[in-house]
Amino acid sequence: MDLIRHLQCFVAVAEESHFGRAAQRLGMAQPPLSQRIQRLERELGVRLFERTSRQVTITKGGTLLLDEAREILARSEALTATARRIREGRSGLLRAALPPDLAGDTIAAILAGFQRQHGGVELELHELSTADQLAGLASHDLDVGLVRHPCDVAGLELGPVLRHELGVLLPRHAPAARSGTVPLAALTGYDLILFPRAQAPAVHDDLLTTCARHGYTPAAVRHGQGPSFTRGLILSSRAVAFGPRDTGPAQDPDIAWRPLAGAPLTLRHSAAWPKGRGDAAALAFADTVTDALAVTAAADGDLPPSPLHLRPTAEYWI
Repeated sequence: MDLIRHLQCFVAVAEESHFGRAAQRLGMAQPPLSQRIQRLERELGVRLFERTSRQVTITKGGTLLLDEAREILARSEALTATARRIREGRSGLLRAALPPDLAGDTIAAILAGFQRQHGGVELELHELSTADQLAGLASHDLDVGLVRHPCDVAGLELGPVLRHELGVLLPRHAPAARSGTVPLAALTGYDLILFPRAQAPAVHDDLLTTCARHGYTPAAVRHGQGPSFTRGLILSSRAVAFGPRDTGPAQDPDIAWRPLAGAPLTLRHSAAWPKGRGDAAALAFADTVTDALAVTAAADGDLPPSPLHLRPTAEYWI
């Protein structure tokens, strides 16, 4: 039995005290309306109306049930409205993730932009590496993330790939810091501060391969990513790190950021979500992330985002 529809019929007849007027109000014929009332009475085991050829009168039992029927209908309408808001991305919970090394200003822009457009959505934001994001997206513990390429994107849908040029962070008094641009080969003899390989194995290996191809093989690879830890390693040992212009240590008066000659190193990010599960809120978050990163890249004079929405098997632009 369609309980909601039967209750709508019950309430309409009770309020109109007339089957014909109630049927017209509900947009249905009178015989099906009478049948629904009779079936509801059988299901409830309560006679709801006294009927004569001239009038319909609600019974005492019907009167006692009328308020509850109205309450159930109101709750049903509220449930439908909430479901519609969730479907349209205007309400609900969105579980999202961003990488640990994203600049603070960029994170603030993402949060502000999403709040402006989808203030009714509760955003549960996590700071996770690409590897952890991929695991969370695969298990559906995350709805959307921002991953770094190259990585395994099987089973995912992707937003545009955004490319962000990496420069080198080194002590301001270092000889290489006196140049406008720094060839990778000029870093020979320096240790390299790099994020742990487990966080993004393909990206880690790609960076080291590119360095070797351009004449730089680090004396040692030191693992670290927090700005304070990275700053300490740069200033207290013969070590350098790679990062975009807006990275935290680049604003330090004792550290210099210099572009690399030929721009051989580039960060590539894109929003990602499980295939077939990109609801309105997830897609809105992906668009907000893309916009915020594009603005950052443009401010730094980096390459604009690729206009191509990639499939899991597509080639990534470099």
